[in-house]
Amino acid sequence: MTEQDPSTVSVEPDTHGQVPGTTAGPGLTRTKRLRVSGLLCLTGFLALYLIAVCTPFGQRAENALFTSEGAKPAWIYDWSGTAYDSPALPPLDDTAMPTLIVGMVVIVGVTAVRRCWWQGCAAAGVIMVTLGGTEALAKLILPRPDLVGAHVTLVEASFPSGHVAVPAGLALGAALVTSPRIRPYITATGMLWLAVTAAAVQATYHHRPSDVLGATLLACACYSLAAGLLPSADAPGAARRPRALPAVALALSAAGALVAGARDDSATRSLVFAAAAFLCASLLWYTAAEGPAHTPHRTRPTPG
Repeated sequence: MTEQDPSTVSVEPDTHGQVPGTTAGPGLTRTKRLRVSGLLCLTGFLALYLIAVCTPFGQRAENALFTSEGAKPAWIYDWSGTAYDSPALPPLDDTAMPTLIVGMVVIVGVTAVRRCWWQGCAAAGVIMVTLGGTEALAKLILPRPDLVGAHVTLVEASFPSGHVAVPAGLALGAALVTSPRIRPYITATGMLWLAVTAAAVQATYHHRPSDVLGATLLACACYSLAAGLLPSADAPGAARRPRALPAVALALSAAGALVAGARDDSATRSLVFAAAAFLCASLLWYTAAEGPAHTPHRTRPTPG
């Protein structure tokens, strides 16, 4: 009986298509975790709407954040486009659509250069579903019933926020098409942008905390479900990042949220706006950078 060198033995897949001695479990587990994460975000989105918009105590709590002072006491007022002939930081005011178009062009360009067609399609899907869903939900599907006899200026449907959906969708779309080496930095930049935008639209009384959180949850759900449906070879893999980057990204986002959400008339309201914006940024970071990758891992076949 002759002995064969284990390194030359051909290993046949089993009936499930898995090669003996390999580990396909982690990839499948991570894919499931991504999909579960997406479903959890959708559940959170629905729960947030039901509690903050469809209950009297939720409406009272958020309506109490608005005063007759309007947007002027907001620190970011001069850069929000609210003041007459004032510049607006993208995507505030009328810069939302131009910002979206430029972002889409950049993502298409990156997709073409890297030839990552599946990821590019997923990124486009995340952006379009996030923005389209936000507009449809806010204007057509999710009403804001007046349960507390609020002032006429407070009963307009605004859940979720379309302006917040722009940086959230673009940042998560960019995370899908960029290389693993620079993905953490792109995510950190998008995280800061989202924090500033979410805080600014609250401080200028354009949106409530539930509006900005709802838009972020919708974007995160779209990203998780899209990444979970990608073929394993094209799914976003684990990205190496400096150990200090998460702390730096969180600190910068907190600072941005505090400045953009600050108002001269109330420290309490300012902190509420900043906290909601920081939570949005944290959700984006976990989804894109801390969220589970599902690139399959293989080990060498075991001899014998």
